[in-house]
Amino acid sequence: MPEWVQISIRTLAAIVVMFLMTKLLGKRQISQLSLFEYVTGISIGNIAAYISLDLEKTWYLGIISLFVWVSFSVGIELLTMKSKTARDIIDGKGTVLIEDGQLLKDKLRKERLTLDELLEQLRKRNVFRVADVEFAVMESSGELNVQLKRQYQPISPDMLGWTMSKSDPPRTIIMDGDLIQSELSLSGHDEEWLKHVLRRHNLKQADVLLWQLNHDGSMMIHTMDGRSITGEHQSHSKEKVKRLTSGLREEFRRMELMARNESDRKMYQSAQFHLQQSLDAMGLKQEMAMNHRESE
Repeated sequence: MPEWVQISIRTLAAIVVMFLMTKLLGKRQISQLSLFEYVTGISIGNIAAYISLDLEKTWYLGIISLFVWVSFSVGIELLTMKSKTARDIIDGKGTVLIEDGQLLKDKLRKERLTLDELLEQLRKRNVFRVADVEFAVMESSGELNVQLKRQYQPISPDMLGWTMSKSDPPRTIIMDGDLIQSELSLSGHDEEWLKHVLRRHNLKQADVLLWQLNHDGSMMIHTMDGRSITGEHQSHSKEKVKRLTSGLREEFRRMELMARNESDRKMYQSAQFHLQQSLDAMGLKQEMAMNHRESE
């Protein structure tokens, strides 16, 4: 057999074995290597190259070596999952580099990290003053995680005492012209509704590249010819108004409880009363409109 044919066959075999070994080691082998996994990856690559090119040696010995490396690596991973001590030794532990705005020089020296490198990592996280940092921890993977002091953190709904409604992920109901039935069912709609919306926009199912439906009833349709169509379902308008007014009512109640005097408390109570009156009036108008349409 010609040498180029042997090399081709052995290279293909090495690729297949490497793929299977990588799948066995798991996704973390690719996305977030520990020190041991880094060494394992380099070694497995070298062995695969040996299998492909070294024609003077018995090629199956390289396959055996691969299996030994991978088996040992899997065993180490199982050990680290069960033992905290083994995990600290093999994967290492995070190191606090900044605490309460103060640089810890000994920890920086231990991690062999210069101030320039530390400041660069902070700037990547939009932090430009060491004094603003509550904690900065270098993880075993080498990544720097930063927690700002409370007064410098972005304002969140929790800080303001707001209660946020549950947000469901968007549903992709058509992709490349194909209907995803499970996503359509989870969105609370059926195919008749789908056909109605398509007719309203003069579209066919095959014309749709991507159709996503958000939890608030809004939708985005990307067509095969490059158009983008946005819209909101009337059936969801009432639910959206209900969520918004519910949040507003909760905010009035919270402010009523936090009021410092009786005058402010009565003002918030009055706001709740007028809000409820407006909602009742809106519901009555909608009911009258529906009755009028039915009579016609």
